[in-house]
Amino acid sequence: MQGFVDFIQGFLDLGATVILPVAIFLLGLLFGQKPGKAFRSGLTIGVAFVGIFLVVDLLVNNLGPAAQGMVDRLGVDLNVIDVGWPATSSIAWASVVAAFIIPLGLVVNVVMLVTKTTKTMNVDIWNYWHYTFMAAMVYAVSGSIIQGLIAAVLFQIVCLKVADWTAPMVSEFYELPGVSIATGSTISYAPGIFLVNLLQKVPVINKWNADPDTIQKRFGIFGESIFIGLFLGAAIGILAGYSTGDVIEIGMAMAAVMVLMPRMVKILMEGLMPVSESAREWLSKKFGDREIYIGLDAAVALGHPAVISTALILVPITVVLAVILPGNALLPFGDLATIPFIVAFIVGGAKGNIVHSVIVGTVMIALSLYLATDVAPIFTEMAVNADFNMPEGSARISSIDQGGNLVNWVIYKFFALFN
Repeated sequence: MQGFVDFIQGFLDLGATVILPVAIFLLGLLFGQKPGKAFRSGLTIGVAFVGIFLVVDLLVNNLGPAAQGMVDRLGVDLNVIDVGWPATSSIAWASVVAAFIIPLGLVVNVVMLVTKTTKTMNVDIWNYWHYTFMAAMVYAVSGSIIQGLIAAVLFQIVCLKVADWTAPMVSEFYELPGVSIATGSTISYAPGIFLVNLLQKVPVINKWNADPDTIQKRFGIFGESIFIGLFLGAAIGILAGYSTGDVIEIGMAMAAVMVLMPRMVKILMEGLMPVSESAREWLSKKFGDREIYIGLDAAVALGHPAVISTALILVPITVVLAVILPGNALLPFGDLATIPFIVAFIVGGAKGNIVHSVIVGTVMIALSLYLATDVAPIFTEMAVNADFNMPEGSARISSIDQGGNLVNWVIYKFFALFN
């Protein structure tokens, strides 16, 4: 069993830039593509994700220190540390239930496709770690592998159903036809779409509009995404107490993110479209005229400037929320750079309206802070059992990404009632 776990962990350690091209290549062959064409599609998608994650790293490496600077300036004293999704995923894969998740997840997805209970073929296997964390969390509280696996399946079903529901929005707003997003951290914020709809019915507030097109019309070239990135990045640097040179540097980095991310997504679609067309033809022959979505990482939504703009505004707001919310104990840090991923559905639901996206994002992140605080004891216990190196000076840990995940919290609380 341990050997199998090590094999799975080794495969997952290769990351999305290897796993996704392999999955796309195999899917291409399955749908009748010639090996050369299928290989080119997989390779193109791999190249696109290398580019996407390079840009994400640029975002993370600049936002992380800036967030720490803001925290230090505020003199925040909170005793639960947000360790971020990389640490959270490593804790998940260290669990004894981890070896079962990928084969189980693939079986569940196939069964749901065959029974027409989902339209999403989720090839984003790397992000199965969200299911693994769900299983590990329930296993930690129950001691039952079976309960843990049931919890993971429930989490996966919710992810796939939300992916189906939001796919038309992903196609229309993000211009990603045939694509759905089933990433665990993103689907947690899908209820924000309902909040956006309510907000857009409130008098006066429903007139507040600041989408990228409106901003560009009002401010000319200074309303272009490259200038928005420069301005927001510089603002974050100022709030972090940076020197003039560092303020300019982070401004340039955010400007680069705004310009480069859409280009990477275009390369991604270049590789995905041939597979998507082959899938539709194959499925049409086998099942009639049936719509199928290919589930991809939420990173594909980061190409829209409204997503990055909303996220950059929410970074300092999240830090301030952590300070002023009564009962919150989470010190946001590691997952501040994942905010673009978790607000993707909110921004899409708001049709790019940055004002409405920020308002709803603030409400949802406030909720996440409370949820992450609530699960900190079991989260810390899981980390200790996984021999995780705790951050210096921290007694408890959690994360905004999965610790503050609404779906994860509801399922965990359900199982905790019976254990």
